[in-house]
Amino acid sequence: MALPDTAPLLVGLLLIFHALGAWAIVEVNMEDKVEVMAGDTAQITCMFTTDEGLGGTTIQWFYVLPNKKRQRIYNKEPMHEAAEQNTPFTDRISLNVTGTAAVLVIRDVGVKDNLEFICVIKTITPEEAEGRTKLQVFKSPTFPTIEAVERGVSVNEEDPSKIGSCSVKNGYPKPNITWYRNNMPLRITPDEVDLKSSITIESSGLYSVQSELRMKVKKEDKDAKFYCEVLYFVPGATKMTESQHINITVYYPPTEVNIWVESPKGKIKEGDTLELRCENNGNYPSSITTIKHQNSGSSVENNKMVRTNVTRLDGGVYECTFTETDNFEEISGSTKVLVNYLESAVITPKDSITVMEEEELKASCNALSSLQTDITWFKNEKLVSKGNSLSVKSATFETAGMYKCVVTVPEMEGMKTSGTLQVNVKGSPQILGPGVQEVETYETTVNLNCSARGFPAPTIMWTTSDGKNLNALQTETEDGAQSVVTFKITSSVKVFCNASNDFGSKVVEFNIKAILNTILTTITSMPTISTTTRSTTTISNDTVQTPTKSPNIKKESKGFVIAIIIIAILLLAILGSVLYFLYKKGRICGRSGKQDFSKRKSSKDNIVVEMKSDNTEEAILLGVNGEKQQPNDQ
Repeated sequence: MALPDTAPLLVGLLLIFHALGAWAIVEVNMEDKVEVMAGDTAQITCMFTTDEGLGGTTIQWFYVLPNKKRQRIYNKEPMHEAAEQNTPFTDRISLNVTGTAAVLVIRDVGVKDNLEFICVIKTITPEEAEGRTKLQVFKSPTFPTIEAVERGVSVNEEDPSKIGSCSVKNGYPKPNITWYRNNMPLRITPDEVDLKSSITIESSGLYSVQSELRMKVKKEDKDAKFYCEVLYFVPGATKMTESQHINITVYYPPTEVNIWVESPKGKIKEGDTLELRCENNGNYPSSITTIKHQNSGSSVENNKMVRTNVTRLDGGVYECTFTETDNFEEISGSTKVLVNYLESAVITPKDSITVMEEEELKASCNALSSLQTDITWFKNEKLVSKGNSLSVKSATFETAGMYKCVVTVPEMEGMKTSGTLQVNVKGSPQILGPGVQEVETYETTVNLNCSARGFPAPTIMWTTSDGKNLNALQTETEDGAQSVVTFKITSSVKVFCNASNDFGSKVVEFNIKAILNTILTTITSMPTISTTTRSTTTISNDTVQTPTKSPNIKKESKGFVIAIIIIAILLLAILGSVLYFLYKKGRICGRSGKQDFSKRKSSKDNIVVEMKSDNTEEAILLGVNGEKQQPNDQ
């Protein structure tokens, strides 16, 4: 091999250079540090100069162990180069030499490669030089996570309370965490703010950091926003990541207690349902709220009190008390409730009053109320007076009756009371209607009605013109009595209604004219005309039977029916006269010649008609006086 043959030559040259005192100059220049992200490829450059050139130059790379010793990882000689075996870099490094630059390439850099590397340059002469570069590896951490304390925080806590925790994982170098409150950074302050951090080095060499914030809170912190900021390094820069914002529940005692009427809105009246509410400007969970009615002493442990069907006794002062159970401090507030009332109407005189006719009537009505009232008097649903007094100068029977006093409160709808007063007017009875009443009827039965006013209630008696007493039903009315009598009539008659009491009597006369019997009598006196199939007319003196009027026919139609009957009878009479005239002229009954009936006279100048029996052909002539004549006498 060439190397053993040149060895003596090199040794010789060294001896010559040493003897002559001539040494080569070697210089090495390197960067102080090289920064790279984990997982990337790092390149560490070693710049050197030598008088001998590359032919006799040896390049060696080392890294510094934790114990400060160096470990060679790469060796390059003029005739040979290789990576050292069994090192962390054996399979990941290579060397690129270009001119006077030797570049060590490290692939897939990890945080454990954060070491100091040494480049050594040697020449044939004993001269050598070295340079050092710090390799800095960076790894960005995960996004920070923040958790707020689950339970609320009290402002009365003596020591700082935990607000929340912030954590970030797998960063290199170690990330830094800063807490903020409403965009203002928090610093450790004795007895006020405390920050505790814990650092974990993972098996990969990465850092995980957790920070816990503790502080004494105030009431204003109930609206504060807390968050953490993570500061970490990357090659040539510093970056920041902000966590989500959190809010905590702050428990603080109240400084004011309010109690008010929730319903009804506006004024309260007796019978309403009263609901009171109580609130304070604190939010302590361990507290007791009590509402108490000072007048009655009744109370409820709640922020709401409901009282149904209230009366004026439910008015007064209601107090709401807030008690903090931690130290039993109390704070209270109160409100005054007015329950408006309207008592029952009181009428004087009570229930009823009796006055003599033409005397003055006086009554009054009042109702005790907490508000202004209006009073009105009504009779038969009609307004008769306004104000609490009812006065009538001269009482009459029209004055008698039931009066109603209505008391209302204009300010409150539905607030109303009322009372009644029965007014009686003493005096001689008065019968409604004229003293003599004419009654025309077609009926055989008549109903008479008699109404009388007076007090005491009159007694009504019925009598007829012939002295007969009639039984009748009597009922009392508001201002007197009423009686209805029913009786059958056969002819015109007079009926008397007599009403009497302790102060006198009155009589009314009913003149009943039986129109139906008069018509029947007239019809009975008229002849009945009938015809036979042989066109023979017969006049009879038999009594005419007027059809009985059906009870279903209305009263107002009976006169019309009777008129129709009379018209029909008249038409029949006219028809009989026409037939008789034609008969005399010989134009009916099959006569062959004209006969002048006018020349023939009976012995008594009576009208003669032919009466023919159904069983014989014999014709018998009768006079109107009942005398029998022979046919040839015609």
